[in-house]
Amino acid sequence: MITVLGRRARILAATTATAGLLLVAGCGSDDGDASGTQTAAGGVTLVKGGQLTTCTHLPYPPFQSEIDGKVQGFDVSLVDLVAEDLGVQQQIVDQPFENFKTGGSLNAGQCDLAAAGMTITEERKKNVDFSDPYFEATQAVLVDKKSGIGSFADLKGKKVGAQAQTTGEDYAKSQGLDPVSFESSDAVINGLRTGQVEAVVIDYPVVQGWLKDQANADAFEVAEQINTGEQYGFTVKKGNEPLLKAVNKALADAKADGTYKKLYEQWIGPYEESAASPSAS
Repeated sequence: MITVLGRRARILAATTATAGLLLVAGCGSDDGDASGTQTAAGGVTLVKGGQLTTCTHLPYPPFQSEIDGKVQGFDVSLVDLVAEDLGVQQQIVDQPFENFKTGGSLNAGQCDLAAAGMTITEERKKNVDFSDPYFEATQAVLVDKKSGIGSFADLKGKKVGAQAQTTGEDYAKSQGLDPVSFESSDAVINGLRTGQVEAVVIDYPVVQGWLKDQANADAFEVAEQINTGEQYGFTVKKGNEPLLKAVNKALADAKADGTYKKLYEQWIGPYEESAASPSAS
């Protein structure tokens, strides 16, 4: 259970379905036919009645990952606030990142929004509508402490890993590297741990999550943080203004009433105003 400011109480209960890993989160009422469309508060039309269906790609801690049989994380908690305002429950669908990065899942009616620590880019804006930015991220170079690698510049000629379809992979390629692509963040850290690669380039908040594990902290270190000007946003189907408005309102309210700060400290670490409050793009 995640409790934030009393009224933000949430219970994440695991369940399974053929579409993938589904999680029902929250305590909202289901007052409609769950197999049909439903108009929620604010005139928001949902793909399934009584629930806000969220597409994500697991695992991507600290934003979303399965912990003790429940999908939890910073993104999950923030979208819970949107669901609460709409008077429904959140349900999470695990899909390949490419499915919703391109807007395919949203256009096909498989989910209402996507939340996956997703960087706002001009290319992605062609396919989806982004919420206001809710997090500013840097890239990090994580290496074995015995590697002798001290910066991004030292990666030339080295075997470097990155998560497929991410801005970390894009950045590595833009700098002339040919990174080994891994399907998930778990696979990325395992590739470094087993010596498949000598370094990895991935979002710094993910690295922060890894280094909370003492075994990882003993073995690995951040060689460099790279400010690439990245901001995260949630996505909805292009033209879905009612839901976009609801998402932006929930984010603004959370920052105003202190909920955002509490969730940031719970999932990310010590609160950093610059990372937590990026200006709208």
